[in-house]
Amino acid sequence: MKYFGTDGFRGEANEVLTADHAYKIGRFLGHYYNQKHKGRIVIGKDTRRSSYMFEYALVAGIIASGSDAFLLHVTTTPSVAYVVRTEDFDCGVMISASHNPYYDNGIKVLDGNGHKISAEIESQMESYIDGNMGELPFAKGEDIGIATDYAIGRNRYIGYLISLATRSYSGKRIGLDCSNGSSFNIAKSVFDALGAKTYVVANEPNGLNINNGCGSTHIENLQKLVKEKELDAGFAFDGDADRCIAVDETGQVIDGDFVLYICGKYFKKQGKLDGNHVVATVMSNLGLFKALDKAGIEYDVTTVGDKYVNEDMVANGYVLGGEQSGHVIFSRHATTGDGILTAIMLMEVIMEEKTSLHTLASSMKLYPQLLKNVRVSDRKAVMENAAVQAMNKEITDKLGDDGRILLRESGTEPLIRVMVEASTDSLCEKYVDMMIDTIKSEGLV
Repeated sequence: MKYFGTDGFRGEANEVLTADHAYKIGRFLGHYYNQKHKGRIVIGKDTRRSSYMFEYALVAGIIASGSDAFLLHVTTTPSVAYVVRTEDFDCGVMISASHNPYYDNGIKVLDGNGHKISAEIESQMESYIDGNMGELPFAKGEDIGIATDYAIGRNRYIGYLISLATRSYSGKRIGLDCSNGSSFNIAKSVFDALGAKTYVVANEPNGLNINNGCGSTHIENLQKLVKEKELDAGFAFDGDADRCIAVDETGQVIDGDFVLYICGKYFKKQGKLDGNHVVATVMSNLGLFKALDKAGIEYDVTTVGDKYVNEDMVANGYVLGGEQSGHVIFSRHATTGDGILTAIMLMEVIMEEKTSLHTLASSMKLYPQLLKNVRVSDRKAVMENAAVQAMNKEITDKLGDDGRILLRESGTEPLIRVMVEASTDSLCEKYVDMMIDTIKSEGLV
């Protein structure tokens, strides 16, 4: 794909992704879904300044092609997926660059079932953007589409989240880091309604401070809040709130791997872990796989990207999967990663088991992990190089069952990611450097 990656069309606003691109995406979608009936497209956005520009450009394109546009305004990616699949929309569009800095933005398109749009439709959109499809007809007169305020959809989503909790959280003290993003007007409302005493940081977005030293990629803010206020748990979201990183009462980080372990073990105990399977990615910590083995839980391992996790879950009927980064999919309740839902699911386990988050996580031990990026001239040449393959095998043999090495091509930059897990930090450093030295000696950097 030229424009659309695993997470939509993303890049610096008006540099890589322009208002003209957004207009053309709107034109294409408005036309595509307006063939057999009046197209209905719902749109959400995060808090970055450029999101408003892209929203209006999308709306112009959609209604110019004859479809109707429904505006959720500032909301989360999972809320768009929820509204699409429950309220008879043809597709949904989320304007966000997730955890990226404010100057980036993105356009993610979801189908009528709340899943990421097919590669075939993305390919057609790219063809239209590049002018290879000719001009699409404009709607005229009463056929021009209508743009409608649809904040009620976001409110229904909030009600849905609240309905998933099986008990009151009264007496629990919870910290929330809203990343100055999409969750700023949702997360606190949900946990307040459930009876928790909430303490919130990074919930004053100004268009420029989204993800700026806060949220799931800067967990130190939440750790400080939890320890200072002596909270039971904390939850940090990213810019569009489709991921969650938690902090237990001691300040320990509970990432997506821990969530998969804690919830997988709980679901198994409840008889609700369909297929006795959890879906993780190649970047998940070796400690997760060993803990799942010990718990008698099987697992599938996909390439990096919640898109691929979701595809595996849908194909096999699994109910739990996710990434170390905090994208966790609970397919009984959602079609995408949902940070606020993840926080609720963790709270459900805490309340049901009558124990702390630290205790729930304590039986899973993380392996030290080191990742270094190497800028290379040809990613494929590195992966196919005989000396690199030989070194990969040598390190794998030396690590045995107590570690692993992973070489992975970056999907967006000329980089090879070298990751090693081992029993000690020094071993990680040693083997990562051995591999990088081999890549250098072959003249591939």
